[in-house]
Amino acid sequence: MTIFFLYCAELSNEFDKMARRNLSKLGISLIPVLTLIVLLALDISIFGSDAILGASQVSLLFSAGVCVWLSMWIFKVPWDNFEEAIKSNIGDVTTALVILFLIGAISGTWTMSGIVPTFIYYGVKIISPKVFLLTACVICALVSVMTGSSWTTIATIGVALLGIGKAEGFSEGVIAGAIISGAYFGDKISPLSDTTVMASSLNKVPLFTHIRYMLFTTIPSITITLVIFLILGLTHSSTEAASIGKYTEILDARFNITPWLLVVPTLTALMIARRMPAITVLGISTVLAAVAAIIFQPDIIQEIGGEVAGGKWKVLFTGTVKTIYDTVLLETGDPEVNQLVTSRGMAGMLNTVYLIICAMCFGAAMKAGGMLKNLTAVLSPFTKTRGGLVGSTVVTGTALNGIVSDQYLSIILTSSIFKETYEKEGYEGRLLSRAVEDSATVTSPLYPWSSCGMTQATILSVPTITYLPFCFFNIISPLMSFIVALTGYKIIRVVRKEEAPAEIEADA
Repeated sequence: MTIFFLYCAELSNEFDKMARRNLSKLGISLIPVLTLIVLLALDISIFGSDAILGASQVSLLFSAGVCVWLSMWIFKVPWDNFEEAIKSNIGDVTTALVILFLIGAISGTWTMSGIVPTFIYYGVKIISPKVFLLTACVICALVSVMTGSSWTTIATIGVALLGIGKAEGFSEGVIAGAIISGAYFGDKISPLSDTTVMASSLNKVPLFTHIRYMLFTTIPSITITLVIFLILGLTHSSTEAASIGKYTEILDARFNITPWLLVVPTLTALMIARRMPAITVLGISTVLAAVAAIIFQPDIIQEIGGEVAGGKWKVLFTGTVKTIYDTVLLETGDPEVNQLVTSRGMAGMLNTVYLIICAMCFGAAMKAGGMLKNLTAVLSPFTKTRGGLVGSTVVTGTALNGIVSDQYLSIILTSSIFKETYEKEGYEGRLLSRAVEDSATVTSPLYPWSSCGMTQATILSVPTITYLPFCFFNIISPLMSFIVALTGYKIIRVVRKEEAPAEIEADA
């Protein structure tokens, strides 16, 4: 009996040591994350929206350095692991960086060619302010379903809708929230979306099975979102017709407004419908818009080109190239309209590219140092029930967007972390793929330092913290995923041999 008690005491000591070790690992792994949160909070409080100009990047690199130092000193992780992880992470986002530059180019050419001003001109005449927010969300949702890209949708029709909304007296935060909500709804359920394809393929779920299953959480989320935007629109104090007329008069006087300019977005939509690659579509659309700028807005292009020796054509060429790569401030005689027709070009995307690269370094450091694994291990006790498992997945997917600063990495890591648990507990892969999309995909633009958050803030010229409270779809989706999981609706759990039939969670 004495030996038995001694054995139990020794076993208790071992469990206590193990718990202390795990707690110690968790505490150490939290240090880089807490460092980043504190530094970013200081950045935003001191620099505001200008944090993207360098302060946020410094915070990310410093936090990555803290992670590397702790991992090498305490966990004995070799430097080569970090170097390979950084190379891999940055390599994974190179296509996104090219797309980002092209989005800058298309923003410049679509604005200076008169395409965006034409959208604004006709939009304020057609769309009633009372249903503007609802209409903006629906239009972005439809375009995003067709394109499969929230970024492309926001950079094209989203920019035009932002101008229309401002002309009708809405705050830029609520307009951006409607645009982003619709764009991410479409991105989430479009068969052309890379995040949708990624989430389904990683979890070995047929694409359209995955999309159909998402509808059980996505339709309620977008319905609630549209109702909120309808109420906000109906309670909005409309801008006086004279004020709206001011915008249209100034645009008409400064640009050659003509329906012919809508040929370029129409051709862009046709290319998208034919499922051409995003880089190809954006590149061709940029060229078409540049040609349209020379044809329809020669005076503006010459103004941008300035005084260049070599004649009119050289000036036109110089002006056209500047609309693609440079930030262009066009004077219209009204400060508000000036904002609507200012374009950033490719140069305007450089700070965002800088931020994404720094964010990838931080995510790579956390992954290579094993700290991501340590942080997610704390959720394992909560995965024993259906609601706990889905809730843990949603929390992880949402949190990883803030930790690794990239939705693609968040989708990959969340799927990898929980895949074995879902299989062990007998749940279908489509439940995991849906939970991943409900969190990792849609919450990505809600973090000011993430690739999506800073990209959308840059494209729309609206700080992330300004539009965040109005991204209702992006906020509701993770909550809806958890609520539907609690009800057990359409969730199948395979009966394991060691379980009684009564333990089945739900029917088909």
